[in-house]
Amino acid sequence: MTVLELDDIDTYYGNSHVLHGVSLDLDEGEVVALLGRNGAGKTTTMRSIMGVTPPRRGTITYRGEDVAGLPPNEINARGISLVPEDRRVFPTLTVHENLVLAHKLAADPRPVEEMYDLFPVLDELRRSRAQNMSGGEQQMLAVARALVQRPSTLLLDEPTEGLAPVIVDDLREMLQDVVDQDVTVLLSEQNVSFAFDLATRCYVIDTGSIVYEGSIEELQERDDLLERYLAVSPEEVA
Repeated sequence: MTVLELDDIDTYYGNSHVLHGVSLDLDEGEVVALLGRNGAGKTTTMRSIMGVTPPRRGTITYRGEDVAGLPPNEINARGISLVPEDRRVFPTLTVHENLVLAHKLAADPRPVEEMYDLFPVLDELRRSRAQNMSGGEQQMLAVARALVQRPSTLLLDEPTEGLAPVIVDDLREMLQDVVDQDVTVLLSEQNVSFAFDLATRCYVIDTGSIVYEGSIEELQERDDLLERYLAVSPEEVA
């Protein structure tokens, strides 16, 4: 069953035309990667879905309803949560306060204690202020804060950005646990290997247009696409 579908959307920042006829879809429980270089249009696609930068043309359908142009809070209330690239945790609040606030704002939240079971690192840091945490710890908090709202679809925008390789490995394991809970995920990434480990299907975006759609296995065989649009060699993703 198709949960989320973008059909031929065009999105602008002022007069700058950023997305050009972008179409993609996600099925229930699927993990789909949106791949591309920096500035290719990945974040704008996420912002378009979430209503932060709504498209000027095209439709965004979520569970049969056109949500394009709805305010972000209404889209969130329908079951979509975004973990933005810059995380946006509340820096002066503790881990626990960040989670409790998200819990209070959700219509049907999960117990905060479930987040500590899912993210043991956060359990140890529950009284720490977010501003004193590492980038990886903040990323885990951002994901936990989204999950406490019990989303059926999770948008992850560049979750490995700025993280050390060892932290990326920890994040991969943690997100695999999230995926195992049957949450539908759209993962935007420049780290191709990371995305390949989690997703089964992918789209490649370049200068605001989708240039490839298919399975991860098919893309791994396309040396031309890997090198041209993702700047990686086949050996790096083997």
